[in-house]
Amino acid sequence: MNAKPLLAIAIAGLILSACSTRYQTPTAMGGDDDDAVCQSRGYAVGSPEYVACRKDRDVQRNAATARSDRRQRDLGEYMLNHPDRP
Repeated sequence: MNAKPLLAIAIAGLILSACSTRYQTPTAMGGDDDDAVCQSRGYAVGSPEYVACRKDRDVQRNAATARSDRRQRDLGEYMLNHPDRP
């Protein structure tokens, strides 16, 4: 049995799995459901406190995504500027 096709499939699967996880939402916030979190804090759905809680969670998630993107871009720039260092 030839192992080369099996090895090629395994490598392709590994590469594709890395690409699929790149754009997932950062888990810095714990990955909780925003609705459940805000309701667990005692805010009634539709109340001003509930709306503020949901907005705060959106801001936190967007900031975490921006940080993740910035780190990825900085790593790429470092790799381009330092090709002799692994």
